[in-house]
Amino acid sequence: MTEIGTVFKRLQERIASVIVGQPMVIDQLLVALLAEGHVLLEGVPGTAKTMLVKTLASLICAEFGRVQLTPDMLPSDILGTSIYDLNNKTFTLKKGPIFTSLLLADEINRTPPKTQSALLEAMEERQVTLDGHTQKLPDLFMVVATQNPVEFEGTYPLPEAQLDRFMLKVMIGYPEHDAERKMLKNWQDGFYRKKSPPLEPCVTVEEILSARQQLDKVKVEESILTYLMEIVHKSRSLSDLQLGASPRAALSWLAAAKSHAAIEGKDFVTPDNIKFVAEPVLRHRLILTAEAELDGVTVGQVIANLLRQVAVPR
Repeated sequence: MTEIGTVFKRLQERIASVIVGQPMVIDQLLVALLAEGHVLLEGVPGTAKTMLVKTLASLICAEFGRVQLTPDMLPSDILGTSIYDLNNKTFTLKKGPIFTSLLLADEINRTPPKTQSALLEAMEERQVTLDGHTQKLPDLFMVVATQNPVEFEGTYPLPEAQLDRFMLKVMIGYPEHDAERKMLKNWQDGFYRKKSPPLEPCVTVEEILSARQQLDKVKVEESILTYLMEIVHKSRSLSDLQLGASPRAALSWLAAAKSHAAIEGKDFVTPDNIKFVAEPVLRHRLILTAEAELDGVTVGQVIANLLRQVAVPR
């Protein structure tokens, strides 16, 4: 897995030169990219959510599409529609912005559930059905949806079925003091200006797709599988939760752990890989009981407690 580690290390370093002070966020985004997962990116305005995705698309020279989701948006605005051509007297398919390699769905919780659900088939099966015909999406297809955690007026919370389609929920916060200082210096030097030179690709789409194929070679010992399953089953019996991890969550967790191991250059999964992706895999899938919420319990605390309760294999 050294080759995968080298490719993603290069990508990681280039992204970090633009998005300063967010190493954990970058690592989690790359884990999802390698594991063919989708990401729900949550953070307050101005924390470079959009720039992060655009930077990733530039560095892998991937086709990039952006949808600014609004309350009046229809499913056809994302998927596309058939338009009647008066000259040829035939219907022509006009593809929507979802037909791209890397889709940024900006402020996904601002669009109604009907439009949100338009993404379900695409995210799960990497295809779109229009007028009874199935249209395949690009091999690299990945959705990164953003949402703002502090504004709730005029928003539509994502249902559990939609949330479960996201492999990871990544939280992006404010950078540390030194990182923010570096960001300001970069801006002063013209790094973020419109006239600054475009980013040169450092990884090809073919290299990403090849790395995904090699992910099957990452070994998972029986003890690691047992460890993961014990955590998943334990989550379904915790008194603080009314909904624990689903079977899809377990599959996403294993895929993300294998991806993280490969990025580290290893060909086997360790308990540390399981722990690294635990919170982003679970934080949007676990639902607290009303009593736990009243007591001020957070999902992060529940996940940390969950990991403490299951013995780590030796």
